[in-house]
Amino acid sequence: MGTIGEHNILRRDIGARITYSFDGMFNIPRNKDSKIEYADKGTMKVQYGYYPQKVARNDIQGILEANYQNETLEYTENFYTVDSAKYDDIYMPFSPIILPEYEYKNKKYVRVKANIKGINEHRNNIVTLSNGEIYYDGDYVWVEVLPINWLVDEEAKIMITEDILFAGIRFDKTNSDCDFNNSEIKYFINEYWAKEISQNEEYINETNLKEEIPNQHETKTRKKNPYGFIFNEVSEEDIIKGALESNIAVFLHGRSSEGKSARIKQFDPDCEILYLRNITPDGLNGKSVYNQSTGEMIDIKPTWLQKLEAKCEKEKNKLHIVFFDEITNALPSIQGMAFNIVLDREVNGKWKLPDNARIAAAGNDLEDSLSANELSEPLFNRFAHVYIETKAKDWLEWAVKPKEVYERLDYKKDENTTKIHPSVYAYVAYKSSKGDNVLRTPYTGKKPNADPRKWEMASKVLYREKQPEMLRALIGEDLSKDFTEFCKQQVISIEDVLNEEYNKEELQHMNVSEKYVTAVGLSSVNEENIEKIRKFVSIMGEEILSTFDNLWIHGNEKRLEKIAELKIAEGNKEYVCRY
Repeated sequence: MGTIGEHNILRRDIGARITYSFDGMFNIPRNKDSKIEYADKGTMKVQYGYYPQKVARNDIQGILEANYQNETLEYTENFYTVDSAKYDDIYMPFSPIILPEYEYKNKKYVRVKANIKGINEHRNNIVTLSNGEIYYDGDYVWVEVLPINWLVDEEAKIMITEDILFAGIRFDKTNSDCDFNNSEIKYFINEYWAKEISQNEEYINETNLKEEIPNQHETKTRKKNPYGFIFNEVSEEDIIKGALESNIAVFLHGRSSEGKSARIKQFDPDCEILYLRNITPDGLNGKSVYNQSTGEMIDIKPTWLQKLEAKCEKEKNKLHIVFFDEITNALPSIQGMAFNIVLDREVNGKWKLPDNARIAAAGNDLEDSLSANELSEPLFNRFAHVYIETKAKDWLEWAVKPKEVYERLDYKKDENTTKIHPSVYAYVAYKSSKGDNVLRTPYTGKKPNADPRKWEMASKVLYREKQPEMLRALIGEDLSKDFTEFCKQQVISIEDVLNEEYNKEELQHMNVSEKYVTAVGLSSVNEENIEKIRKFVSIMGEEILSTFDNLWIHGNEKRLEKIAELKIAEGNKEYVCRY
């Protein structure tokens, strides 16, 4: 690190080269596929670890950003942690933010938000980077992840990075001293940087530089997410299928002739289609007629419901769909009737839809049809929203697909005992503790937003489909991306702890953020298992344990007493052990 004056101790615009001692190790560590080179004056140079270092070329910047926006970049499951504080905010404590790593044509990149110091009074908050491109503060920049070059002093048994690798981290949070061992930057290096440069990589050690020997450093493997999620890209058809299987009404947006009804028919070729633009109240809700012989009013089900019930009874193991087409072109009174059906799965307040019936709807957006009406907020928020834009490739694939191979969806009764998925609980609790309100996001009427009901719907999808990418139809694209990245972190679940499916090495590889997220997720444990879970959390430190206790108690006096009892019991055990 060199030396640093007290006046620079809070600055974030100071870069760092890292020195690494391999004293006590039998060999010099280096990447498995690296070659020994020699720099000026015969100094040995090796490659060890990986880190974002080089700004991508202009043409690659555009390609990567386009693929990122289209969600076609492959996530490698690696990530790098940086400080989210502004360059000139010298008093804000270290606040980690994760940069996911993506792969494109066998190269790896991260997407970084420019945090730029003003250059002068005429060109404020801009900078020209090594690719020759001008960037403004807040722009996104793609940086290539490359092997780290180290210069080796064989006699002193130390290595130092050839280049400055990172900046933006304060040396310390106080001016009282310049003790590196107790500094904020050392905390960052030990807890984040040193662990992340060796993610999923294999290394070899050198005894004889002329021959390679077997790897003596075991590959560090990161634990897969505890929720069993699948992080593959999902198509709009995947989302439609997932929503229907999860018993969530799905709304298809798109211009006329985009094939919205055709997409529904792929899952139920004989679905009941109701054209709400022309339907009468009796046609949708049924009617009451007078029986002259008895003098009573008789309620008669609408024809579509009778047909739907017959299909559902005949094929109880399949899903059958009622499709409300042109719902945005319907009169507000008809929309209100449709809302009651979507909301309660009940027609005219009298007849429940069969358990294996599902609801889909479609309509034109306001800008695509002069006769379209805006959906009310309650009706809009009852749907998973899919935005259809037919591409030639998809249309040609559909054109040659015979009806005989359409995917009929099986009906499976929902058996989940927990209403909210553990990942949703952990995410909302974690974000709330950071002051971010993700439980509710603003309603626009154009794109999905989050609210408590939507998170409950999201839980159904996660239980059934295990694909977080599908949630963009429920809570919006930006929030679903953030949720997905949250779920990719290395955490240990309640089941892992109860079944003892973890090890101490796993805990050592977790950074502070991951430990905190783990504690948040574990705080959903029931009272029966609190003692075992709490004992595990205590291993991660007093601060993490305090957070866990507060989240688990959550204002419940009975739980507060339980935690107090556990603390007393722990104190007694310590007393016995000491004396």
